[in-house]
Order: sequence, then C-alpha cells, then structure tokens
Amino acid sequence: MQVYAFDLMPWPHLAEPSYYPDSNRLYDPALGRQVYDEHFRQMELYEELGYDAICINEHHAKPYGLMPSPNLVAAVLTQRTKKIKIGIFGNLPALHAHPVRLAEEVAMLDVMSGGRVISGFVRGVPQEFLAYSLPLADARPRMTEAWDLVVKAWTEREPFAWRGKYFSYERVSIWPRPLQQPHPPILLPADSDEGLEIAASRRVPTGSAYRSVGRVRAVFDRYRELARKHGWTPGPEHCHLVRHVYVGETNARAREEAEPHLDYFWQKLLSYHRGSMALMGQSPPARPARVERAEDLPLYEFDFDLCQKEGLSIVGDPDYVVREIQAQTRALGVGVLVGLFQFGSMPHALAAKNIRLFGEKVLPVLRRG
Repeated sequence: MQVYAFDLMPWPHLAEPSYYPDSNRLYDPALGRQVYDEHFRQMELYEELGYDAICINEHHAKPYGLMPSPNLVAAVLTQRTKKIKIGIFGNLPALHAHPVRLAEEVAMLDVMSGGRVISGFVRGVPQEFLAYSLPLADARPRMTEAWDLVVKAWTEREPFAWRGKYFSYERVSIWPRPLQQPHPPILLPADSDEGLEIAASRRVPTGSAYRSVGRVRAVFDRYRELARKHGWTPGPEHCHLVRHVYVGETNARAREEAEPHLDYFWQKLLSYHRGSMALMGQSPPARPARVERAEDLPLYEFDFDLCQKEGLSIVGDPDYVVREIQAQTRALGVGVLVGLFQFGSMPHALAAKNIRLFGEKVLPVLRRG
C-alpha cells in the first residue's frame, strides 16, 4: 500500500461558518503567511518520514483551501523536497483560459522536480465555476478538451494546430516538455457516473473523498464495471481513498485532540455549500427524522461520531488506526490511502505530532502489509 498526504491548506481562523462567497475581510495576510510557512514545514516532514507523496489541489474564493494555484505550491515543493512525489490532485483544466499554459507549467514542474509530478485533472465543484463566471454545463466538455490538448502538447514533438469547441491555437509547441515519458501520470478523482466513465475510458486512476465505506464501495465497483466495458481491469493502485486520519497515544486522547478540528472542517469550512446553493436557486435537503448513514446529511452537518462510524475519519491510537486502514483498504480493493493529516483549524504543533506518530507507528506496519 502507498500512503499519500493531502494538504488542503485551509484557513484556520473562521469565527463563523463559511457562506459562499465569503468576504476576504476575513483573511489576514500576515496570518496567511504563517499558515503557508507552517504547511510547508509539515510537507517537509512527510518526506522525512517516508510518505509516498504530498498532494495539493486548486480551489477559489473560499477559506476551504488557500491554493488558487496549486502549481505555485508545487514549485516550492520542487525546491524544498528531493524524493517524495508531488501529486497535484488537481488542476481544474476547464477553468484555465489557456490549457497550453497549464501544459507548460506542469512540464516545468516535472523537470524541476526530477520527474516527481502526478498530474490530477478534476472537474471541480460548482463554486469554482461561480468564482470564474463560467457555465457549469460546460465543465466536463471543457475539461476533457483541455485534457486532450494538454496531453498532445506534452507528447507531440512537432508544432501542431488545435481547433476545438472551447480552445483554438494556430500552433502549439511547448518548451520545456516533461521529463517523465510519455508524460506525467494522470489521475481523475470522480464520484458521478460521468466522471467515472471518463476515468475508466482513459484508463487513469480515480479517487473518492468524503464518502462512507458503503458509498466508496459503490463508486469503485462502478469504476471497475466501466473499465471492463473499456477492455481493462483496474488494480488496487488505480483506487485512491481519501480519509481524515489522526493518531494519538490513546483512543480518548486522539478524539480529544482531533474532534474540534474535524468539527471545524465539516461545520465551518464545508458550510460554504449553503451560499453556493442559494446562488444557484437550490435549497438544502430536509433533515431526515432518523439519520442512518452519512449520505442522509449534507457534509456541513457531519459530526465526529457519524464520521467514525461510517469510516470517513480514522481517529485513534496506532493499533486502531492500523486496523481500520487495513480493514477499509482490503474491503474496498484500495492500493493508495490519501490521508488528511492536517485538517480544519488544527494548529501546527498537533499536525506535526500527528504526522510523526503516523510515520513512526503506523506507516511501517502498513508497509509490511
């Protein structure tokens, strides 16, 4: 099993739940500099302790994630790390006015890192398209056209013209081109049939985040079914599972340290969905009289007990964390655990402690199988 660390770089200083679009008066640039510095130090720890990859992604106009350009963060990582893979999970090709520029930037990063980049392409949640005033209906076709253009730019050796529905170029010939051949590995996290169809038809790995064990099983089963339709069989390495993970000296200590920051993640950061739904003329679903599974609630109503029961978070002592990870990955056929080891409002000292405890007490056991 491989273990990747996923860092959203959330804003940890919200007094009230997020409501898209949040005023940027709530952002303090001086504190923001501290947030970036602390997260980069955490990322260096992942390499020191033998994690397989650091993963970052693109978000806009909300405190949920402070990386409107994950490629800038990746550029820093090419210089502050030496061996660990850099997973951009991912760029949003549909939002890039010039996918050729995206192809150039990822190629630069791949060369600068010595061939360590994993290039994730994602459609993006509706808020990203609201932030850039692009129609959501164009999200997937713009993404797939941009994807095709980026890959051709990476792999074509002679200048070529491009005439698409959304993008048009007289001649494309990028300098530099990627170090990895034929190009950096691509991943498409997906949850819907449309997204899974794209991942399966293009034979790239997929991933599932913020979903119960039952929902993840359905997603990966559907992905495997669609892959068979396209003539191939995914292995465990094609299935990535995203989980909040926290390791404490005891189960009680782990909960005490992690719970406030998990609550902040779900109930304050993910609350941005309420504002975007209002902008799109949607209403939150009525809360059921009895909550039986995570999918019965919007993400911003999740709590610690529900997430532990449904497997969305894995919080406990080292033995518990090992057992739960092994149980979930075996049951789901997962080969890559993508752990959020820093989440919500978690301060640097706790995040560093968690990263170290997992790296020293859990990771070696997972490596042994």
